[in-house]
Amino acid sequence: MKTITLFTAIFFQCFALTAQLHKSIPPGGNKKALVGEQIGITDVVIHYDRPGVKGREGKIYGTPVVHKGFENLGFGTSKAAPWRAGANENTTIEFSTDVKIEGKDLQAGKYGFFIAYETNECTLIFSKNSTSWGSYFYSENEDALRVKVKPTAMDKSVEWLKYEFINQTENSATIALEWEKLMIAFKIEVDLVKTRLENYRLAFRDKDGFRWELMDEGARFCLTNNTNLEEGLEWSNTAISFSQNFTDLSTNANLHDKLGHKTKSDSIMKIAMEKGSLVELHQYGRKLIGEKKAKAALDIFQLNAKKHPKDFTTYVGLARGYSANGDYKTALVNAKLALPLAPNDLNKTSVQAFIPKLEKGTDIN
Repeated sequence: MKTITLFTAIFFQCFALTAQLHKSIPPGGNKKALVGEQIGITDVVIHYDRPGVKGREGKIYGTPVVHKGFENLGFGTSKAAPWRAGANENTTIEFSTDVKIEGKDLQAGKYGFFIAYETNECTLIFSKNSTSWGSYFYSENEDALRVKVKPTAMDKSVEWLKYEFINQTENSATIALEWEKLMIAFKIEVDLVKTRLENYRLAFRDKDGFRWELMDEGARFCLTNNTNLEEGLEWSNTAISFSQNFTDLSTNANLHDKLGHKTKSDSIMKIAMEKGSLVELHQYGRKLIGEKKAKAALDIFQLNAKKHPKDFTTYVGLARGYSANGDYKTALVNAKLALPLAPNDLNKTSVQAFIPKLEKGTDIN
């Protein structure tokens, strides 16, 4: 009995190994591939097989290789099948969050991807069936979304079909199928604010809900994007209950300010500034200059001068602060005081560039 059991185990191990080897070699000499990137925090992954042109230039599109529209392929259950947008198995595309495809909503999930090719306009199909072989079993009833796009001619030929992420922004990207001399592309967009907020909410229900750094990060995200400010303030209040430092206190103060709690904001910011380091105060002052709050920025640089007198960074901050307020004479004095204290050549060169600008009455910020 033990011999039979051992034989059976060896047989199935060999069978599994054979199956794995077989699966790793796609038929027809095609190449297996996957490509994926993040758009915002949304994972997008495409699995596909890559057919080659193999000397068929001009004989790919509108032929049995990539047939037009929907056809009966003579096998499977589909009587009106689109192109499989690759070779062999289903081409699949997976989204970790909800997205928009060419402006139309598509829920998070894994989809079979098909294309009904036409010379002037292609129909892209995202199917709930992502496990069938090719498009032989395609059913319109399983469509999750259809969009139409125009194919684009390319100057150079692409031998092996490929998918690429192009034209990327913070919250969008275009996915381009390129093969032979044709590109079929579609735009994906994500709601970055919504997905980030949902991600923070999930994280704060786990162990990350005890990390002031992440709580503060979520609060600052709300502040920066001017969204969900009350929720951001709750996160910030939790952060400062764990640890009070310049970073999380200034976030809390700025949220109160955005919500119109001026007195509360001022009192918290006063505590934050007392805790701020030389560099933290300097960076905060520069941030205020960027927000066109020149007077408030100068106050921060002057506080830094009281806490850290006769320091290179202090003098540079004062030069920037006075310059932002139009007092170029005092700014010039501080720039000249900073120059001999420069810690390296890069800083020295930077301050040297301030001096002729200030002498001409030009803002250095």
